[in-house]
Amino acid sequence: MGQFWVVISCFSGSILGYQNYLLRIPSINVNEDDAAAVPLYSKISYPWCTHILSPQVCNNGKWENKSIKYEGYHELAYLHPNHFNPSRVLVESYFSTQEPYFLIRFAKLTAHHDEGIKGISNTLARKIIEVLSPRGRVYITSERELSPEFEPYRMAINPLDIHHVMAFASLYIGDSQTMAAEAGVLGTPFIRFNDFVGRIGYLAELENKYNLGFGIKPDNPEKLLSVVKDLADTKNLKQVFSRRRQKMLNEKIDTAKFMTWFIENYPKSVDTMKENSDYQDTFR
Repeated sequence: MGQFWVVISCFSGSILGYQNYLLRIPSINVNEDDAAAVPLYSKISYPWCTHILSPQVCNNGKWENKSIKYEGYHELAYLHPNHFNPSRVLVESYFSTQEPYFLIRFAKLTAHHDEGIKGISNTLARKIIEVLSPRGRVYITSERELSPEFEPYRMAINPLDIHHVMAFASLYIGDSQTMAAEAGVLGTPFIRFNDFVGRIGYLAELENKYNLGFGIKPDNPEKLLSVVKDLADTKNLKQVFSRRRQKMLNEKIDTAKFMTWFIENYPKSVDTMKENSDYQDTFR
C-alpha cells in the first residue's frame, strides 16, 4: 500500500493551504470561527485548502461547498469527559474550593481579527470586582499587563492547570472567546464581553441553545454588571449549569475521537459522511 500525504492546519497555519495547493497535496483546514468573523484568515487560507473541518453551526461563507461539518466544538477535543476529568485535589493545592471563587480573564485583543474589538476596561473590571468580592474570592488571569491595583487578584498557578481551576469556579467573566467556550463545555457559567458577540456561531449556540453562558456587547456594561450579580446570587448555580452541560454533551460528539477517525480514513471519510447522515452517533 502506497503512502498518502495530507496536511492538516489550524488557525495559525493559513499559509500551508497555498503551499499544499501548489504541491498538489490535499489539505484540511480545521477552524471553528465563522468566515465573516475572521475575514483575512478566510481569504488567504480557504481558497487553497481541500476541505474545511468545522462545527455544524460554523458559517464558512462562500466556502461552504468544501466544508465538512460535525456536531461538536474544538474545545470538546480536549475537555470532553472522555479525555478530561477536573481534579479538585489539584485545585486545593493552590487554594480552597470550599467557598465560591470567580475568574476574570483579560485577553490582549491584538490579533489581526481583533482590530477595533473592545473588551473589559480597567474601570469596568473594578466594578465587577466590587460586585463579586462580597460573594467570594476573585482571581484574575491576564494576557495583557495588569494595572497595579489588580495585582493582588492575579492567579498564581501553573497555566497547564487552568482548566481544573475553571471547572470548579462559580463564574467565568472575560473578553476571550476560547476561554468562554472552555468554561461553557465544563459547565461553568460564562460571560463574554466583547464585540464578537453575535458574530460567532458556536459561541452563540452555547449561549442561546444550551444556556451555558451570556454574550454581552461592550456598549452595555450595566447589563454585564447586572448579569454578574444575578448569577453570583443564584442558588445551586453549578448544579443548574451541570444539567445544561449534560444536555449539550448528549447532543455533541467526542471531537478528538471524530477527528482521529476522519484524518486516519481521509479521503474515504468524506464520502462516508456524505453517504451516512447518522455517522456521528459513532463518536458520542
